Amino acid sequence: MRILGIDPGSRVTGFGVIDVAGQSRNYVASGCIKTGGGSLPERVRALLDGIAEVVATYHPEIAAVEQVFVNVNPASTLMLGQARGAVLAALVHAGLPIAEYTALQVKQAVVGNGHAGKDQVGQMVQRLLRLSGVPQADAADALAVALAHSQHAGGAAAQLAKLGLTVKRGRLA
Repeated sequence: MRILGIDPGSRVTGFGVIDVAGQSRNYVASGCIKTGGGSLPERVRALLDGIAEVVATYHPEIAAVEQVFVNVNPASTLMLGQARGAVLAALVHAGLPIAEYTALQVKQAVVGNGHAGKDQVGQMVQRLLRLSGVPQADAADALAVALAHSQHAGGAAAQLAKLGLTVKRGRLA
């Protein structure tokens, strides 16, 4: 399975692509889509075009996106939400299924501590994907989102879903 992880941002959106085969997680690509300081419509266009290019280049089967947290600055939160909306629209337009994870879930899955710092996330991404160096922060966060999804997708819930079963309130349904 090829997973595209995305860490949305109003000025810099990180992306990371990994391949998953059994227990193996392999790095494919990562980088950043920079929207610059233009108007909101210009930044939305840059995100739409950037995500479309990443999808066309790497052909992911699913996208995993980090959910926006509520910031103390309402204007920053609104801008981040608009960027995230543009990312989701681009992924929907590309026909990709989308999974969403909070920053806490991503850090817990990758580092084992939901309150880990950015440097710890970067170092764990480097180790888990056997990279020669720590990726740029936004790209590392996006790779961490992809890794978190790879753990979730390969878990017991995914195996049960393949059998047409789900777990509700601790019981098989």
